[in-house]
Amino acid sequence: MSIGRETWRAAAVFVAGFLTFFNLYTPQAFLQVLAQDLGASTLQIGLSVTVSLLAVSTIAPIAGAISDRLGRKRIIVTACFALIASTLLVAHSRSLGELLLWRTLQGMTLPFIFTVTVAYIADECSGPLTIKTSGIYASGTILGGFLGRFLGGVIADLDGWRAVFVVMAGITTLAAAFVAWAMPYEVKFTPVMGGLQANLRAYREHLRNIRLLATCGIGFGMLFSMVASFTFVNFRLAEPPFLLSPTKVGSIFAVYLLAMVSAPLSTRVAVRIGRIPALMLSIGCAMFGLLLTLSSWLPVVIAGLAFSTAGFLMIQALSIGFIGAIVPHARSSAVGLYVTIYYIGGALGSFLPGPIWHNFGWIGVIALLCTNLSLMAALARTFWRLPKPIPS
Repeated sequence: MSIGRETWRAAAVFVAGFLTFFNLYTPQAFLQVLAQDLGASTLQIGLSVTVSLLAVSTIAPIAGAISDRLGRKRIIVTACFALIASTLLVAHSRSLGELLLWRTLQGMTLPFIFTVTVAYIADECSGPLTIKTSGIYASGTILGGFLGRFLGGVIADLDGWRAVFVVMAGITTLAAAFVAWAMPYEVKFTPVMGGLQANLRAYREHLRNIRLLATCGIGFGMLFSMVASFTFVNFRLAEPPFLLSPTKVGSIFAVYLLAMVSAPLSTRVAVRIGRIPALMLSIGCAMFGLLLTLSSWLPVVIAGLAFSTAGFLMIQALSIGFIGAIVPHARSSAVGLYVTIYYIGGALGSFLPGPIWHNFGWIGVIALLCTNLSLMAALARTFWRLPKPIPS
């Protein structure tokens, strides 16, 4: 039986999502190893995550504008292959400065995958299929986030952190080749004509779209909370009473795999009961999980990370799917705006809770993140209502 266009499209967007998070968060599993090898402090080495997130947030609007003019697939594929070179450069960094430079280059490449793939989904799919395909894409980001951290921790223990990025480059090569082969070319794309003036006009329209801005705020809060929790839990788990090695910390990121089930499930729930109730359930799941991590018993902490990760990535799947429903045209630039604010949240999450961690410990970080999640719920309840329900 032949495989249909829709199946190849789903597989390709899954792999594109995998590549984004696989390359973005890998250092989180061996931050202590990086700090020791490069002679950096905790705050300095945290920049290895921060600079990539800031680069993504800066380049995302540019990537969106270029894609709205030139198309989808060829930009996605070019970026996938360009990512191989920047990953190999990270492996050959001789100082903290070089590491941060090449991690910035990685971050500059990723929006041409993330932003354009989300716009591709919004263009090529419609109705419930948009929500379901967004869930598949989110599942790819989940697997990438897990494998990047897990393999990073294991390989860093066995052969040092440089080997991590060499292996990553090899996997990225295989994934890029698959996307180039499997992703169907866009058929519903309509280019935005008129050059810079047209792009600026599109962004003005986006900035007047209150539902889009609220969705950007929810994306900001989601990535701020997820990056903060996974950055600072590393330091907590490396200290008493846990004293975990990089491999063991990397293994804990297996909780990401639970979200591979929860993210597509959240999109199915949204089709049945609506986006706002589904989002409230997701936020409640994330908050419950964060509270569980206050335990001093490792199995409970791991369960808490599983619940919070599932909740965070359910929020992400729902937010991505909502953009296609509220933006009628120039969707790539709308996604670019979302990605910019989303990754600014992630960049701030990697270091802003630092003073709270040093002064109040893990309980202070959790209090900050639960407050943030409450604000996200308020945004959705106020601005996510649509005139018509999601079609069944």
